[in-house]
Amino acid sequence: MLTLHHLETSRSHRILWLLEELGVPYELRRYQRDPATRLAPPELKKIHPLGKSPVLTDGELVVAESGAILEYLAECYGAQAPAQLAHLEPARGTPAHRQCRFWMHYAEGSLMNWLVMQLVFDSIPRQPMPFFVRPVARALCAGVQEKLIQPNVQAALAFMENHFAQHRWFAGEHLSLADFQMSFAVEAALARGAAASTWPHLHAYLQRIQARPAYQQALAKGGPVLPAW
Repeated sequence: MLTLHHLETSRSHRILWLLEELGVPYELRRYQRDPATRLAPPELKKIHPLGKSPVLTDGELVVAESGAILEYLAECYGAQAPAQLAHLEPARGTPAHRQCRFWMHYAEGSLMNWLVMQLVFDSIPRQPMPFFVRPVARALCAGVQEKLIQPNVQAALAFMENHFAQHRWFAGEHLSLADFQMSFAVEAALARGAAASTWPHLHAYLQRIQARPAYQQALAKGGPVLPAW
């Protein structure tokens, strides 16, 4: 039996969505974040030494990291997937396969780094600190956001917007693993004030994802994708 160890408002939603699309039997174990630190609970370390989510168990096998889990599911269960997932793993050597591989790595190798930094530097000035330190922290964080983080986030949004001006999905014309891997990052990027009028193709892409019945089923079972920032 497959078991997904799912942490609320986390990248784990990617895996839950794919499981719903595949239609394979699985057990969902939900974990809540620590209300003070917003970190994963220590119980997850009993499943995997890093104590992170998502983690998938398949019998005695334990698989961690979103990309590795997505690839494992496609490898082991993709053959029995519905016909609309026939291109989950595009054929090797094709343009679609190269696109899929790029976006699978881009999600965590480039884009999420800037989004996490954006969240961290936005939250620092709101942390408890002496009143005379707060203006300094606020000015420092604003400077980092303006000069480093925002230019890179905007460049990423423009890059994806241009892609969806020409393609329906990340790997081309068909849904693939890249869409599951990139979904969390796209939703996080657009949630922080990226207007639909500025990025219409990217917003349309997110709406296509969110309209899928399997995506909605994943939301119903796993809760919101993002925290209430």
